[in-house]
Amino acid sequence: MNVKRRIVFSLAAFLVILGLVAFGYRHLSSSGNAGYVIIGIGDWVLETSLYFVIIALTLLFLALYFGIRFLTGAAKLPDSIKKRNTEQRARKSQEALLAGLIDTTEGKWEKAERNLIRHAADSNLPLLNYLTAARAAHARGAPEQREDYLKRAADSAPQAELAVQLSRVKLLMGSHQYAEALEHLTEINKKTPNQPVVLRLMCEAYTHSRDWDALHHLIPALREGKLLGETELRSLEAETYRTLLEKRALTRDPTLIREIWRMVPLHVRDDVSVAIPYCRGMIDAGLGAEVEEDARLALGRDWNPELLALYGRIETSDAVRQLASAEEWLGPHREDPQLFNLLAQFALRAGRPDKARDYIQRSLELKPTPLACKLLGDLLFESREIVASGNVYRQGLRILSQEPVDGETLTRAAQLLSPAGEAPAASAV
Repeated sequence: MNVKRRIVFSLAAFLVILGLVAFGYRHLSSSGNAGYVIIGIGDWVLETSLYFVIIALTLLFLALYFGIRFLTGAAKLPDSIKKRNTEQRARKSQEALLAGLIDTTEGKWEKAERNLIRHAADSNLPLLNYLTAARAAHARGAPEQREDYLKRAADSAPQAELAVQLSRVKLLMGSHQYAEALEHLTEINKKTPNQPVVLRLMCEAYTHSRDWDALHHLIPALREGKLLGETELRSLEAETYRTLLEKRALTRDPTLIREIWRMVPLHVRDDVSVAIPYCRGMIDAGLGAEVEEDARLALGRDWNPELLALYGRIETSDAVRQLASAEEWLGPHREDPQLFNLLAQFALRAGRPDKARDYIQRSLELKPTPLACKLLGDLLFESREIVASGNVYRQGLRILSQEPVDGETLTRAAQLLSPAGEAPAASAV
């Protein structure tokens, strides 16, 4: 009951009693007999009028009532003063928290710290005060002060220990201190394994620090917990395994390359960007025939110039079959000069120089390239057309240096390889 209500209640009680006294007095006066009261205690006798008794009782009641109220109020006075002081401190603390949040948003770090810490002990939300102060201290480059505020935050709300630790991690990651952040995340993950927010932060930290081996071990937990969207997860998987394969490919150690490839999920192997470093590594290691089928199937799924060039480097024990398989791509890709260069290479390995000549001619018609010039020059050189082969090689060098190409030179050179009386066979391809 507040002060206002107590005053109203007391006034109402007084008026009721006063009304009863007035009513009794009027009633007795109108009857013509005021009456009397005799009180006897042993030999002691008191006789008085009824008016006096009523007034005396009324005054006694009022004295007792207000006396009790006064004593009760006096007993509660220390608590009231304490409560009022607490409310005032809480109000000041709330105002300081608001000011600190505004200062933090505006980048006034030192002022924010002062406002947030000054009344933190009186705050209803000391955790918020200390966490925000830690952010301000971190922003102004005071790690020791930051750690002090974070410790106070944990002490103020023991149930929020994980939240405090994650706040520290996010501050470190925000300033690109990924190694230190990962130390804390690893420790958190040991105490509370497989927390979604912890795993996501570990994924982010590993990605930024380019720790692909660690990401490889983390990906199963990310997939199992459905912590990333399918598109984002597939992109992460592709980048992780592509990079791991690229690193292993540099070693030219087929055992290491195979080890990573066996770890790659089947749906990731379908990504041509992942297949490329695997094929390159095995080809550089001298085991291109082992990946011939993988490369061919990948090209069937995703026509990729880089993988096509790698496929051209693969030599198998059955060059005729390899040529026949590659010729199946002529239907959907008959305007691709790179494919004709590839077919020319395979035709030469299969002992079909006539086919090689036709494919080279078609490639040059579509787009002169250094490789086509090299293949044509090699054929001319083997045919003892030394001058013509030199001219073709020079045209290839002009292409590499981005200089204009003499198309007539290439056409005349190609015609030297045609059987007598036969037109260039490009149209027959």
